Amino acid sequence: MAVELREGERLDDLHRNGYRIIQNEKRFCFGMDAVLLTGFAQVREGECVLDLGTGTGVIPILLAAKTPGRHFTGLELSAASADMARRSVALNGLEQRVEIVQGDIRKAGELFAPASFDTVTSNPPYMVGTHGLLNADPEKAAARHEIWCTLEDVVRAAARLLRPGGRFFMVHRPFRLAEIIRALSQYGLEPKRMRLVYPYADREPNMVLIESVRGGRPRMTVERPLIVYEKPGIYTAEVRSLYED
Repeated sequence: MAVELREGERLDDLHRNGYRIIQNEKRFCFGMDAVLLTGFAQVREGECVLDLGTGTGVIPILLAAKTPGRHFTGLELSAASADMARRSVALNGLEQRVEIVQGDIRKAGELFAPASFDTVTSNPPYMVGTHGLLNADPEKAAARHEIWCTLEDVVRAAARLLRPGGRFFMVHRPFRLAEIIRALSQYGLEPKRMRLVYPYADREPNMVLIESVRGGRPRMTVERPLIVYEKPGIYTAEVRSLYED
């Protein structure tokens, strides 16, 4: 299906099912963390999935390509990003499986019925106000810093919208891991599975993938490390498999 590209926009190949995505390099473009999250998340046949802070919709579109889930919803506050996401959904002919809703994560409980999703995913802003340089562009700043929502806002929304036994998958930064686990436990989401992501085998981890279950029993599995690069510019075989059919 042909779609209109607005000024500054481009089409990027997602290397899955021939799907493409509309992005604007002057705004925030998706990164490796979103792709790794779609490889870590486990969506079962017939499930309904919500992605909190979906940006241009890369996570629901990739999950629709990679998993047998029935329906995927992306929630995004930015009108411009939500518009790009909707046009990408149409471009890929996914209107029956993927829906983009413009709205605030902090008001997600008013937009969706409680316990209405089997799975929730999120690639939220990593930084609080004192961490790193704040981008001058408001949308780029909000993608990296907790301006429009906090970690607690995201966890609270996930807990409210998941059915009992539903799963929450998130990618974040290891330096906030203690805070992440406290927030999950506070809202009844039991951490069950974790994987640390290392840029190289001899470096410190720079991402953490974590799965929690609403009302789950205490017991967490720490999976083997995920190494991104064999050497500069060369992905490991596992990472290549996440980017390619």
